[in-house]
Amino acid sequence: MNTVHKFALTPARLAIAGALAIAAPAALLAPAAPVAAAEGDLDRAVAALRGISTMKADFTQTDRKGQTVSGEMTLKRPGKIRFQYEDGVPLLLVSNGKSFTMIDYEVNQVERWPISDSPLGALLDPSRDVKRYGKLVSTDHPDVVSVEVRDTSKPQFGVITLIFSRNASAPGGLQLTNWVALDAQNNRTTVRLRNHKYGVQVADSAFTYQDPRRSTRRPR
Repeated sequence: MNTVHKFALTPARLAIAGALAIAAPAALLAPAAPVAAAEGDLDRAVAALRGISTMKADFTQTDRKGQTVSGEMTLKRPGKIRFQYEDGVPLLLVSNGKSFTMIDYEVNQVERWPISDSPLGALLDPSRDVKRYGKLVSTDHPDVVSVEVRDTSKPQFGVITLIFSRNASAPGGLQLTNWVALDAQNNRTTVRLRNHKYGVQVADSAFTYQDPRRSTRRPR
């Protein structure tokens, strides 16, 4: 197994099941003291998420040991997302709007679970009430908005913290820059986004995959 894959296998599962981490914008812009959230920012964050019809962005994913892989994320609401990893990482994470699937092409393994069982459901599940389960948390800069989402009745699903920066050109005036997920085992992974492109054409076929368990390798 190559070095990249040894690293990538664990964070990939965490990114789906519940581990994603720290805000780069806050670190870059940090003044001395935390800044309290502004009134109405939770509504703005919800509007920003709902305002995304399609989006593409480059991502980097870092585990708690500081090892990083990168790739491209494609999002289409409601509920569809694809994490296409860099060359050398034989993994694919994809959601068809109902469930997440992780495909490991090195060992021909496919795992699947409902969107609602992952903290990323806060980003993707149209039935998830972000405002009901979310709360604003203080940040290190007035232009950074942080929303922590957790379902206290289902602690096994972990917690995700969505980090936004104020950006007039983004839907709702807030741009999702990264998120933080922490699973029930306290595992954490950071996913940071850059080069956002909104309203791009994205076919539903982007959220299919080649099933390595089938000799025909037809898209699912």
